[in-house]
Amino acid sequence: MSDAGEGFEYFPYEELRPHQREFIDLVAEAVKNGENAIIEAPTGFGKTVSVLAGILPHAKEMGYKVLYLARTHRQMDRVIEELKAINRKSPVSGVELRSRKDLCLHTYLTQFTSDAYTAMVVCKNLKKLGKCEFYENEKKKKIEFDELVKFFLGEPSHPAEILNYAETLELCPYDLTRRVAEKADVIVASYLYLLSPSIRENFMSSLDVDYSDLIVVFDEAHNLPDQAISALSDRISIHTVNRAIKEADEYNEHEIANFLSIFGRGLEILYDEKLKDRDVQETPIQPELVFAHVVDILSLDTRRLVRILNDMVAVGDAIREDRIEKGKPPRSYIGRVGEFLLFWLSLIGREDYLFLMSRDKGLSLELVALDPSKALSFIKNVQSTVFMSGTLTPMEAFRDVMGIEKAKLKKFPRMVKRENAQVLVAKDVSTRGDERSLQVYRRMVEYIVDAVRLIPKNVGVFTASYEVLQGLLSANLQVRLEETGKAIFIEKQGASSAENDAMVASFKAHAKGNGAVLLGVMGGRNSEGQDYSGDEMNGVILVGIPYARPTPRVQAQIRYFERKFPGKGRYYGYYLPAHRKLVQAAGRVHRSAEEKGSIVVLDYRLLWNSIKKDLPDWMRESIRPVDRERMRLYLRRFWEAR
Repeated sequence: MSDAGEGFEYFPYEELRPHQREFIDLVAEAVKNGENAIIEAPTGFGKTVSVLAGILPHAKEMGYKVLYLARTHRQMDRVIEELKAINRKSPVSGVELRSRKDLCLHTYLTQFTSDAYTAMVVCKNLKKLGKCEFYENEKKKKIEFDELVKFFLGEPSHPAEILNYAETLELCPYDLTRRVAEKADVIVASYLYLLSPSIRENFMSSLDVDYSDLIVVFDEAHNLPDQAISALSDRISIHTVNRAIKEADEYNEHEIANFLSIFGRGLEILYDEKLKDRDVQETPIQPELVFAHVVDILSLDTRRLVRILNDMVAVGDAIREDRIEKGKPPRSYIGRVGEFLLFWLSLIGREDYLFLMSRDKGLSLELVALDPSKALSFIKNVQSTVFMSGTLTPMEAFRDVMGIEKAKLKKFPRMVKRENAQVLVAKDVSTRGDERSLQVYRRMVEYIVDAVRLIPKNVGVFTASYEVLQGLLSANLQVRLEETGKAIFIEKQGASSAENDAMVASFKAHAKGNGAVLLGVMGGRNSEGQDYSGDEMNGVILVGIPYARPTPRVQAQIRYFERKFPGKGRYYGYYLPAHRKLVQAAGRVHRSAEEKGSIVVLDYRLLWNSIKKDLPDWMRESIRPVDRERMRLYLRRFWEAR
C-alpha cells in the first residue's frame, strides 16, 4: 500500500492499492497525449476510481466531458458511488443517464412503450401535442427547475434521487437529467448511447458537444464485440409484416397494403424454397431475393421501391401521432417495416453484413452485423478512449477486432494470492457435442453435488448454455442439490432486470445462513458484472466451455474475420469469445486478494495448452487435473483452514 498524496486530488481514499498509482499515471498520460488505452486489471483492483482519478485532472483543466459507459445499471450505479466519494475531496459533477422509460412520470409512456426508439417518438409527440404536464411545468416552474439543475451539479446523484425530487415538484426527470448532463463533468451511461448509430446521433446533438470534446471510458470492455454487433444488427418477423397489412387497411393506405401483401407472399415463397423442408433454423439468402416477387409483380425499379419505403416511414410517423392523440399504444407496424427494409436495401453489397432468413418464432428476416469495429468508427475523433476489463487477454486480439488505433496496452498482475485460489479441472467429462449424453450429465451432477457440499455457503454453477443447464436438470440436478440443504436459485431466460436483481439479492442473503446455489449460464448477467463478496460466492462450478453453436451467423463471422485477419478468423470469431466468458465467470469468486475461492471446471479441454494460454496467470498456475475423489480431497484440504 502507498499513500495517495500529492498529484492525486481526485483519488478519494487515504491509501492506494498495489499498482493503482501506475494505472492512474498511465491513464493520465494517454488522455493528455490524445491516445487510447487498453487496460486489463483484475477484479478488486479498483479500476473505476483509478480511471476517474487519471482522467479528471486533465478533463477539468481543459474542459473535456467524460463519458463513462457500462453495460448494466449496477455497474453504472457503482461509478456514481465513486464520484460521490471523489466529490467529498475535490468538486466534481456527475449524472447517470437512464432511458426515458426509467425516467418518466407520464403513465402513457411507461404503460405503452418498450423500446428506446418508440419512447423517444412518444415523448416528442406528447410534448408537441401539449399532453405532458411535467414538460409544461418546466416553463411554469422555471426557477425551481433551474435550482434543481444547480443542486444536482453540486452532488453526483443516482437516478432514483433525481426521480424523487422531480416527482415532488411534478417536473420531467428525464429532461432534468439531460439538463444536468449538459453541464456535468462526467456522464455515466449505457454502451448503447455510443454504439447504436441512431441513438448516438440524437445523444450528441442533445448535448451540443463535438466528439473532440469527449474522453470516453468503456468499462467491462470484453463485452464490447457482442454488444457492438447487437447494436448494429436488426430483425423483423412475418407477424410484423402481416400486422402492417392490417394497419394499412385500417388507415386506408391501399398502395402500401397492396405492396405489403405482395411482399409478404414473396417471403412465403422464399421460405418454402429455402427453409420449409430443411432441418435448419436459419439460412443465408441473397438480399435481392427478398424484393424479387414484389418488384416483378409491380414492375418496380429501385427509385420507385425506395419511394414506397420512404412513404411507409412517413405514414408510420403520422399513425404514431394519431394513436397518441387517441390514447392508444403508439406503435406503427407500417413504419417499422419501412425502416427495416430501407436499412436492408442500403446494405446490399456490403461484406460486413449477413442477410438471414430464420424460422425462430415464425418466419423472420435478420440483418446480422459481422464487424464490431464499425460501431467504434467515432473514436478516431474523440480526445481519448480507455477500454478496461479484468478479461482482455490477449489484448492485441481485442485491439484488432475493435479496430482501435494509437493504443497503449497494459496488463496489470493478478491480485489473487496463490494460496487463496484453487482451480480443479475434471479429467473425465466434457460438453463436446458428440460426448453429451444423459450418462455424462449424471456424472457431472455427482461432481456438482459433491462440490456444493464441500464449498462453504454460496456456490455458483454456470453452464456453457441453457441447453447444458437443461441437460443437468433432466439428470435430476435440482433434486440432488436439495439434499445438500442449500437453497436453489435458477436463472430464467427473459426475466426482467428487476426480477433477476431480486433473485440475486435473495441468493446473496443466504450467505448468512446455510448457503445457496445459483444456477445460470456463462456470458449471462449473473456470471459477469455481478459482485459477490465474502461468502456470497465461495466457489463456482463451470460446466463446459461456452463455444457458440456452428450456426450460419457464427460461420459467417469466422469467414469475415479470416478475410480481415488471415489465419486468425476461427480464433477471433469462435474460440476467444468463449474463453473470455469462462474466465469472467471464474472471476466471480475473487473480489479481493484476501478472498478464498474454488473454481471447478467440468470439461477436460481446459487442460489443453491451446485453451490454457487464454486464461489469466492466476488460473493457469493453480490448475490441477482431478477425478471426483481427488476433487473432494482437494476441496476438503482447501477449506479446512477456513
